[in-house]
Amino acid sequence: MKRLWLLFAQVITVALALFMVVQALRPEWLSRSGARLEGVTPSSTVPVLQAPAASARGAGVGSYRDAAARAMPAVVNILTSKALPQNHPLMRDPFFRRFFGDRAPRTEQQMSLGSGVIVSPDGYILTNNHVVEAADEIEVVLADGRKAAAKVVGTDPETDLAVIRIAERNLPVIVLGSSEQARVGDVVLAIGNPFGVGQTVTMGIVSAVGRNNLHINQFENFIQTDAAINFGNSGGALIDVAGNLIGINSAIYSQSGGSVGIGFAIPVSTAKSVMDAIIKNGQVVRGWIGIETQDITPELAEGFGLDRKSGAIIAGVVRGGPAERAGIRPGDILAAAQGKPVGDTNQMLTLISSLPPGEKAQFTVIRKNQQLTLDVVVGKRPRPKPSADDE
Repeated sequence: MKRLWLLFAQVITVALALFMVVQALRPEWLSRSGARLEGVTPSSTVPVLQAPAASARGAGVGSYRDAAARAMPAVVNILTSKALPQNHPLMRDPFFRRFFGDRAPRTEQQMSLGSGVIVSPDGYILTNNHVVEAADEIEVVLADGRKAAAKVVGTDPETDLAVIRIAERNLPVIVLGSSEQARVGDVVLAIGNPFGVGQTVTMGIVSAVGRNNLHINQFENFIQTDAAINFGNSGGALIDVAGNLIGINSAIYSQSGGSVGIGFAIPVSTAKSVMDAIIKNGQVVRGWIGIETQDITPELAEGFGLDRKSGAIIAGVVRGGPAERAGIRPGDILAAAQGKPVGDTNQMLTLISSLPPGEKAQFTVIRKNQQLTLDVVVGKRPRPKPSADDE
């Protein structure tokens, strides 16, 4: 029995030694053997799952490639330059001017970057006023690489919109959508050229509509979005999932200068009305009656004993203006303009600006809890004065 046990141990030892030698020198013998034992056919490739070629041609679930492809060709890059005089302080000294003579002041080019949207095959491009204001030269770079010089057709600083034009043919044109149908939660795409890296598409949702009191523009009715908007995106397109234009990207709220998910776009309805007015008249003509107003708050209503907690109270009247000539006084509450109720100062400003200058309009005011109807001959809203830097 002892001899049999010894023989068994020797066989096991030899088998283990052979296994270790084969594993070290010919490991493929063991893998092929294992594959045959498991019923797997030996192969030099790793088995993977591959989608059918047909699905790669169409947009997958959750993809917005079709919307981006429709809109991207119509979004352009805008380069502007402005010559800044660089007079050296020593040139102001008569002693040094004797040596250098009365030379013309040196200038250097200040470059800026923005975006724009081609909205007409005639070459009209919508962008922001702050992108092109005070520019000496404007160059437009199309998505297909073409470059063209542009001229300013007109600007509207109060909405921060501008219309420029290029003399190019076969231009891609964006399709205008309906900003009035935009709702919170709708998916939107922002297209522009942030920081000059090239045309870029970012995605987000509509975070809010009708944003105002931001003190960015005089007339505010912004679409708020969390789609990333950065320096260089100004004037670019905000589109819906069908690729239609619903807004012109205009501003961001940021303490760092970069996107933090709070961006603002001017609705396409506002942009189109401004564009039409600029193309027709060279500027936007708005109504004006010469009043300063303040929103009625619950605290203000309680302090003045008012029987209403909304509306606009007239804080001042321009001397000799349309409102004063019609009998409107400080302290009156503006309740309606041309039969349309006034809820706050922003609504009042929009209503008055839409009135045609030179025509008579009815205004309903409340004075000492009595309702009065006054006829006002609407004047033309003065153009905002340029800042000292623009003069």
